[in-house]
Amino acid sequence: MPAKPIYAAGLDVGARMTRLAVCLLENGRLRYIGHGWSASEGWVKGRIADQRAVAASVLTALRMAEVTAGVSVDSVIAGFGGPTTRGASGRGGLELAHVREIEQRDVSRVVNRASRVQLQEDRMLLQLFPQDFVVDGHPGHRDPRKMLASHLEINVHLVTVSKQEHNALVGAINHAHLTVDETVFEALAACYASVLPEDRREGIAVVDIGAHSTELVAYYGDAILVTAAVRIGSDHFTRDLAQGLRLSFEDAEVVKAEYGSALASTCAENVLVELPTSEDREPRRASRKMLCLILEARATELFQHVRAELARVGLERALAGGVFLTGGGANLPDV
Repeated sequence: MPAKPIYAAGLDVGARMTRLAVCLLENGRLRYIGHGWSASEGWVKGRIADQRAVAASVLTALRMAEVTAGVSVDSVIAGFGGPTTRGASGRGGLELAHVREIEQRDVSRVVNRASRVQLQEDRMLLQLFPQDFVVDGHPGHRDPRKMLASHLEINVHLVTVSKQEHNALVGAINHAHLTVDETVFEALAACYASVLPEDRREGIAVVDIGAHSTELVAYYGDAILVTAAVRIGSDHFTRDLAQGLRLSFEDAEVVKAEYGSALASTCAENVLVELPTSEDREPRRASRKMLCLILEARATELFQHVRAELARVGLERALAGGVFLTGGGANLPDV
């Protein structure tokens, strides 16, 4: 009798777009079989303002994904990010009473102790990432099992989020008739999608530029040292253009896509672009150089925040593997 197929579905509920991908687990590998998407509704400044509208966006993406994949989807792994995400370091310790071989249960116990952190009332632990183990005072161990010791410690990186925002997202997904198997930090998912494990060891950062915020994750060796969210996203670039050129948000988005660049030095001084105007108004033009100066100022501010987060743990000059840009905002030329 053939084995029952195992399907995996990943859901990204962004402030601009909602996407759902469906894969089939086959011979230890994931094979893509379909996806669906819809424009996101119900979000304000990176937070859920209308849970029913978010659920409707998820339902639209779900129906499209089920049609293209030819299967019914009941549960998903959902991404979570946004301005409420914070990263912090933690530590847990365990006395083994006497010198003996470290077992898996000891590792599980010390990880569990590291996860018992005192959080503020509205905070919850989203994910915990082991960095290294300290065996009898000697740090730097990745896997302490089978080693002889009397004391075991672990250094971890913790990702915490707003409990209210997390529950609002899970509730919206549930309203779309889906159960949530797990929620993961979106920048971490982007890192797994775009960077091979062997490329992370030299030190890398992934900057995921979304519509309302930018998420950051940085690896050094096999350990995560930084997770953070910056309250600047691609919509801020568009709003700057809208204010600077006196355009609607929608028209500014068109101008940014057609003529925008994050480096003003690439724009000639004498190039003019025609701005969208209504039929009853005189046509307007603007210098492309000025347009790009507006975008460059915001891009500079964004990456100054990213650099500050890396500098906080001494990584601003240690990323030999480079910086990887993902997210819709990364499509801006020269960013």
